[in-house]
Amino acid sequence: MKILIILAALLFTPPAGLQAASPTRPNVVFIISDDQGAGDYSFMGHPQIQTPHLDRLAAQSLTFPRGFVPTSVCCPSLASIVTGLYPHQHKVTANDPPLASGANSKGGRGSSAELTAQWNAMLDNVPTLPRLLAGAGYLSFQTGKWWHGDFSRGGFTHGMSQGTRHGDAGLTIGRESMKPIYDFIADSRRQEKPFFVWYAPMMPHTPHTPPDRLFQKYSAKTDSPHVARYWAMCEWFDETCGELLDYLEREKLAENTIVIYVTDNGWLQSPSAAKFAPKNKTTPFDAGHRTPILVRWPGHIAPAKSTSLASSVDIVPTVLAALQLPAPEGLKGINLLDPHAVEARKHVFGEDFTIRSQTLDDPASNVLWRWVTDGRWRLILPRTFEAEAALKTIPSDKYLLPYLKQSLEVAQPMLFALDVDPSEQNNVAGKHPEIVSGLRSKLDAHWTPRTIKQ
Repeated sequence: MKILIILAALLFTPPAGLQAASPTRPNVVFIISDDQGAGDYSFMGHPQIQTPHLDRLAAQSLTFPRGFVPTSVCCPSLASIVTGLYPHQHKVTANDPPLASGANSKGGRGSSAELTAQWNAMLDNVPTLPRLLAGAGYLSFQTGKWWHGDFSRGGFTHGMSQGTRHGDAGLTIGRESMKPIYDFIADSRRQEKPFFVWYAPMMPHTPHTPPDRLFQKYSAKTDSPHVARYWAMCEWFDETCGELLDYLEREKLAENTIVIYVTDNGWLQSPSAAKFAPKNKTTPFDAGHRTPILVRWPGHIAPAKSTSLASSVDIVPTVLAALQLPAPEGLKGINLLDPHAVEARKHVFGEDFTIRSQTLDDPASNVLWRWVTDGRWRLILPRTFEAEAALKTIPSDKYLLPYLKQSLEVAQPMLFALDVDPSEQNNVAGKHPEIVSGLRSKLDAHWTPRTIKQ
């Protein structure tokens, strides 16, 4: 009889309502890198960059080396991480709001005050993870990058950013101190509330201003000072991650904290200048979208390295499933802790848009490319409308302009065989029309923008 009672206790799963009331509900910490290449960690095989703290996190996590973000620009990518929605769903497709006729910078971000206010309110209309967790009794803290006005706009109960581009006061986190996070966690513990931390420092993002000790270390490994500074920034960021993870250990919080790691978009450092190289962030190519995705929860998630595809839109449904909380309608991501869902996943999708939004309410007017990959093949579909009309609408997109011109001139799909051509140098769409057709059908089923009339 005693054995039967023990078995019943092990098999019983309390309903979500009881779980929500439990004081032992796990904490959640997001670590979000900013502008970092998917291979720029020692655990991902980089021959020079040393990231011992993230290496240890990866060894303790369910690790997805083949992770992606759906778009290669900071603001919409972060919006997807906090909502679990694709940009065409949450409609934050760009870094900045549209230009108004005769607009000046008084409204901020180079737009009018009215459009800036509307832009900051974009996430009011969709569920965000902080708001979803608040219903389960969580306190939440925003630090680092945040593009939508005050931190409370995302549903955070606490935060640092107050309204300007990138995240104003929040951008000191990591580069100057980690103390605001520790103070928040201490306050949450005093209130006996579970916590959610959004640690999204502007690192290794430019300006690349690492400590001189790290710059000197990497200057001995490369002839390019620009590459050395970027490599040093990656290790500096890793050190801050180590500080946060060590704090959780010291405070005996690590065992009851879900830690998730992702980057907002990729990066390829130019060796000749303090900027990114081509086929990088802001473009539809693979390097701008790749990221490792790590999920750690000691005692609940077995450490392993998965060869399956993962996406940042999977993060919200994964957290909600782990906490036994209901997911809102419209989420297309999967629970990365469900092996059946992970195995069934055959494709991930993405979409890239103009740097400055052309309209607030119509993603189809802003889209430049859509893409899909099955891990081996990657199909990019350019927006196919008249080049002359298109180029007139985006004079401010200096980074996207060369790629847009190329796409419109070619006006055909781009297909790359990633297993033999990881840098996407050879468009083989003409040689494999059947693969283009099959991938395009998957992409169109995922999202087909309306036909744009000139």
